[in-house]
Amino acid sequence: MCRTKNAQGAKRDSERLRALGRLAGGLVHEIKNPLGTMVLNLGLLREDWSKPRDVKEKRALSRVEIIEKEAKRLEQILDDFLAYVKGKKPELQEHQVAEVIDEVLDFFGPQARAKKIEVRTNYAPHLPKCLIDRDLFKQALINLLRNSQEAMPQGGELMIRAARSNKALRIDITDTGEGITPENLGKIFDAYYSSKKAGTGLGLATTRRIIEDHGGTISVQSQPGKGTNFTISLPGKD
Repeated sequence: MCRTKNAQGAKRDSERLRALGRLAGGLVHEIKNPLGTMVLNLGLLREDWSKPRDVKEKRALSRVEIIEKEAKRLEQILDDFLAYVKGKKPELQEHQVAEVIDEVLDFFGPQARAKKIEVRTNYAPHLPKCLIDRDLFKQALINLLRNSQEAMPQGGELMIRAARSNKALRIDITDTGEGITPENLGKIFDAYYSSKKAGTGLGLATTRRIIEDHGGTISVQSQPGKGTNFTISLPGKD
């Protein structure tokens, strides 16, 4: 009897969360539309004032840039929130994950180089294929790479390794950044936890949920002042 009641309660909670997610998603879209218009016009205004003629125009340009930066940060917060509350279930297909990682690095590479971050890869031969949702898995990787980038404001090295571990695929993402203190290490995957002023606290929480929805696991090891390593394990297809 108790198990039945617990199952029914869990089902009701799940249904309420899905309903809340739909409501929140609709609200976020309503906010994002005018916000996108604001960001676009702030960018145009910044271009119009790109060559200030006096101190007053320089001050105005500086204020426009600050507003534009904060508006873009709000866009990122809304995107992260929407990804978290929607909790899209993965549509699994067989992929060679190293190829997906390379696609993400093609996108991420220019950002990294601009931040003086050297990105390297090391893929072992004969990697197992995995059943993944390509788009969701890319999102999880991008969240991790952004986290590493933010941990290296002065530049550094980022290494992505992939190897077979028994029947699983193991991916290690290692940076030479600031590291995470022991008291914060156990909190980094919690929703809304962030050690950064500009962080939303949802990127790593979303990443963990995506990886777990793929039947995988994610863990982290870190030393303050030396760097951080994220380890992803995914079930192999062969």
